[in-house]
Amino acid sequence: MNKYLIAATMIASAWWANWSVAQELTMGSKAPKLEVSRFIKGDTVKGFEQGKTYVVEFWATWCGPCLATIPHLTKLQKEYKDVTFIGVAIYEEDQEKVEAFVEKMGDKMDYRVALDSVAEDAQPDDGAMVKGWMNPAEQRGIPASFIVNGDGVIAWIGHPGEIDEPLEQIATGKWDLVAEVKKAKAIVAERKKIEAIMTKVSKLYHEFQETGDSEELLKELDAAAKEIPARATRFSLIKFQALSGPKGNVDQALQLGAEILESDVGTDAEVLNNIAWMLVSPQRDKTADPKLLKFALKVAMKADDLQKFEDPSIADTVAKAYFDNGQLEKAVETQERVVKLIPGTELENDPDVKKRLRQYKRALDASKTEPAAKK
Repeated sequence: MNKYLIAATMIASAWWANWSVAQELTMGSKAPKLEVSRFIKGDTVKGFEQGKTYVVEFWATWCGPCLATIPHLTKLQKEYKDVTFIGVAIYEEDQEKVEAFVEKMGDKMDYRVALDSVAEDAQPDDGAMVKGWMNPAEQRGIPASFIVNGDGVIAWIGHPGEIDEPLEQIATGKWDLVAEVKKAKAIVAERKKIEAIMTKVSKLYHEFQETGDSEELLKELDAAAKEIPARATRFSLIKFQALSGPKGNVDQALQLGAEILESDVGTDAEVLNNIAWMLVSPQRDKTADPKLLKFALKVAMKADDLQKFEDPSIADTVAKAYFDNGQLEKAVETQERVVKLIPGTELENDPDVKKRLRQYKRALDASKTEPAAKK
């Protein structure tokens, strides 16, 4: 079972939350220098000539998505003979492997290939092309492509799999660079707004984890949902955690929980499992309110049904929810199902699974002897 609280997962993967570097290289910027150590295929290109169009594509031999785009780039190079394609290998631990790889590819990689210029004993991500192109453009992954137009200006930045349309328009003089730059700036502005919101939410969330106080976090989550409506459901999941905490509001949590079940994530078994486990987890500082425990059982059972009762992680949550609700026979029965399902799964070697089964059985046995003991 996923024992991490769902809000922690959401915030840990928050969009751009750990990035504060200002973007310096954008569409419309003058193209930086080509600072490669050498060309291992094709004629050497020393700089961008006036009136010529170039595609500078960043890749690596170990990057699966990069290798998948090589045939497409070869096809485009044959189609646009007047455009110079340059594949720059970056982030390589051993640059000697690049030349052997390119030789093996032969005509399948039919365009110029160069190596990033990396100082001796420097790390692969300290290459001149990484520092001069990728980092300033905030391109955090590869493959990544830049189209340089006849004025030596970057006319487009993006994934090579999406390069066809902009390349065709740039090569034929139809590309409206001013309009495209305006669009790109709007995207950057929106991203920075989201980054600021997520940074604040993250800060308040960590404060909530430390103190249990959720008032400020709840206010910010409501504001964030209005600012970024497309992410409102995600914010509601974090809000549910805050409301269902020791200092939260049970009735409001239940109302929000019902709304979540009716939303688009209400049929996502993994999300439902996380919500339920959040309420019954042994790691909680305080046992959840009885109303919330009943809700946890309802949510866990729905997740179990969605997975056709074959997911041991979810069944484990269901059993714990039964136990916390005092339905001991159901808890034992369900945990026994978990034990039967775990072979070959990540739970197979988890000692807590069988430990919980023993706990449930002891509680059930004790409940059967209580009446006699009272007499």
